[in-house]
Amino acid sequence: MYETGLMIGHFEPLHLGQMRSILEAAGQAKTLHIVIMAHPSPHPDFTITLQDKARWLQMACADLAFIHIHTTDQIELPLHEHFADVHIDVAVSNAKLQRLAEALALPEKTVLFVADNHPLAASNLQEQLQMQVVTTSLQPEFDSFAIARNPVAYWSALHPQARGDYTKTVAIVGGESSGKTTLVHKLANYYGASFALEMGRLYVGTDLGGSEIGLQYSDYGPIALNHAQAIREAAAEATAPVTIVDTDFVTTQAFCEEYEGRRHPFVAACIDEFRLDHTIMLDNNTPWVDDGMRSLGTPEARGRFEQRLVDIFARHDIKPHMVDQPDYDARYQQALLYIDQHIYGKKP
Repeated sequence: MYETGLMIGHFEPLHLGQMRSILEAAGQAKTLHIVIMAHPSPHPDFTITLQDKARWLQMACADLAFIHIHTTDQIELPLHEHFADVHIDVAVSNAKLQRLAEALALPEKTVLFVADNHPLAASNLQEQLQMQVVTTSLQPEFDSFAIARNPVAYWSALHPQARGDYTKTVAIVGGESSGKTTLVHKLANYYGASFALEMGRLYVGTDLGGSEIGLQYSDYGPIALNHAQAIREAAAEATAPVTIVDTDFVTTQAFCEEYEGRRHPFVAACIDEFRLDHTIMLDNNTPWVDDGMRSLGTPEARGRFEQRLVDIFARHDIKPHMVDQPDYDARYQQALLYIDQHIYGKKP
């Protein structure tokens, strides 16, 4: 058992293979320090910060008090698809290890944990490095380079704490009786995805006694706040690369403008601050069905509300993807095609 160990990596994304290596190292050291570095070639479809990665590891290791998480943007770690042709500059490596040791106040006999096939594990380097190198078992079923290049394709390999930052939210919006909620459940079942329900309808049931007769301007802020929390929870517990959202903040704002005659500044802030990744808008060209909570059923009212949605999207520089087929199954197929192309990278 070693007193102190050190592991260094990009952890972008954190995956199960890395976690298994961390646990193996933790079993050999009384205290394990993990240093997270910025990725030299981040994936263009995902914005991941050092703080995001620190949060993943902090949450994953929350009950392992002997593991300590650190971040640095002062030291770079090269990215290698294969280790076979990697050249190690011992002087540079020692300088980096020295800087980390000083920054973290590591004891002199700290050991460096690396994978069994890492170049630093080569016997001819052992005497030249300032830290003793200890190897962890290979995780051949987890290819860190491939996972970083295409996390969607390796979704099952991602650590659950990282998945929330690699799922893409897709809002299904439209006027009343446009088939939003049914489509949400169909898409969630198709992709095995988490989803967030429409908060306005739930709020009417929980806070207004089941009828919109008591709905007023002051209710739109709580509705938007509840929706933001529901989306956050659905994404945090993401079961697929896509998370489906029933309606959005634009829709909440549209109802506020429709019923109250004015914009709600908090809802407007939610539109901009809790930005959803994709928006699929359903055309109001399906039969209107009165479910007891709908009031915009005339052609004039439906057209007016749809235009209001379009105007608010434009106001906030959001470009929804329009699904205009009047047939419900055709709408479902259009939505599948869009998600497959824009999130799963499938070609038409």
